[in-house]
Amino acid sequence: MQLLQTILQEVKVLDSRGSLEVPVAAITFDSRQVREGVAFVAVRGVQSDGHAYIAKAVEANAAVIVCEQLPESLEPTITYVVVTDSALALGQMASVFYGFPSKKLKLVGVTGTNGKTTSVTLLHKLFRELGYNVGLISTVQNQIDEEVIPATHTTPDAVTLNELLAKMVKAGCAYCFMEVSSHAMVQQRVAGLKFAGGVFTNITHDHLDYHKTFDEYIKAKKLFFDGMPKGAFTLINADDKRGPVMVQNTKADVHYYALRKAVEFKARILDNTIQGLHLEIDGHEIWCKLIGAFNAYNLLSAYGVAVLLGEDPVETLTVLSSLNSAAGRFDYVVSDTQITGIVDYAHTPDALENVLNTIQQIRTPLQKVITIVGCGGNRDAAKRPVMADIACRLSDKVILTSDNPRFEEPQAILEDMQKGVKPLDYKKTLSVLDRREAIKTACMLADTNDIILVAGKGHETYQEVKGVKAPFDDKQVLREAFEQLQK
Repeated sequence: MQLLQTILQEVKVLDSRGSLEVPVAAITFDSRQVREGVAFVAVRGVQSDGHAYIAKAVEANAAVIVCEQLPESLEPTITYVVVTDSALALGQMASVFYGFPSKKLKLVGVTGTNGKTTSVTLLHKLFRELGYNVGLISTVQNQIDEEVIPATHTTPDAVTLNELLAKMVKAGCAYCFMEVSSHAMVQQRVAGLKFAGGVFTNITHDHLDYHKTFDEYIKAKKLFFDGMPKGAFTLINADDKRGPVMVQNTKADVHYYALRKAVEFKARILDNTIQGLHLEIDGHEIWCKLIGAFNAYNLLSAYGVAVLLGEDPVETLTVLSSLNSAAGRFDYVVSDTQITGIVDYAHTPDALENVLNTIQQIRTPLQKVITIVGCGGNRDAAKRPVMADIACRLSDKVILTSDNPRFEEPQAILEDMQKGVKPLDYKKTLSVLDRREAIKTACMLADTNDIILVAGKGHETYQEVKGVKAPFDDKQVLREAFEQLQK
């Protein structure tokens, strides 16, 4: 229990009705979680407005209602607090309620369109190998040192986030590496947190279903660096032309990394094969298990973060050379007939092009590349024809299929993708609505030594159709299809 007045210490209160000395047992923005002694924060969301659930929170005996607009009828036994931005207040209150956990460890956030998950996963593995207790908050999973906690969002809500960080502090974690999504910035999920550092990977076409325009998407990413405090560091990909834009208004120290420019943290690719990357970083040559130029950026950013946090450069490079990537990121399995199946989360045009360009760089002249790709439903539809065009341009054969249709008709999504297939590519393109059948078809079309890319879902172990998540694991389905070929 904490007094409301204490919890509100970071919040700008416009008005209040009732006692601020009321004890608070928990904070929530979900009216279904309200019970006696709980503070309910009415947040205006994308799909619903928390103000519509104030009456329900009152019925459930909430102790406090935090809102942007008072309801017409006030319950005399409840304290009402009026704020300008409920989402901001939620983050600030959660941070205080859980004892400012982000100030008790070094929190580093990674934002960008692609590379977030691999970057934070590499950092988590790197710092654990360096001897620290470390927290991880990512799309794939959350971790408190060795304890794995399933992830539901790239960046959790403010209450869950602070609760996780508090558990990390209790477990003795010195660092936490977390993905920071553009949605999280706009929705104030990281409000109230103190970051020791922030990384910008890149920015390309994505999430325009939410942000509406590319400029708004860029602004959402920039918000993260705008709020970075003095004394923190930012590490920016200088090869992305919008990198410098991200730190125009930051108070933090600015550092850059790149493959193509002469900056503080510079890498050069010496060799790139299916076995891994041979890199030169800071004058040192290392061999890494990760594949592709995009992973050279991820490795370089992890190295830069470690050095900026005071770690020894040579020891850092030694450990990085032994690390594997995150699940579902250029994750491959080889059949008995030497067909290589690659599973990758590439679900944006840029990510798909990166993966396919990498495959083109490591393939032999006789190897065919067969790409299976779909696009998610109820998401940015503009990228669908673009992704189909990229797949056709960089593959010998393309199978368009379902991803997570959600509440859209799978056939309608396929038809959007088909608009990106040029007449010259019609003969090498198939449309197979069922994803399992699409993977089986690719395996049947493949010859010895060919490469199959299954793009879009990566680490996900489900397929979402009409609100139902049915078990589906691309890598497992690929293995089963390979096994059937042997029978």
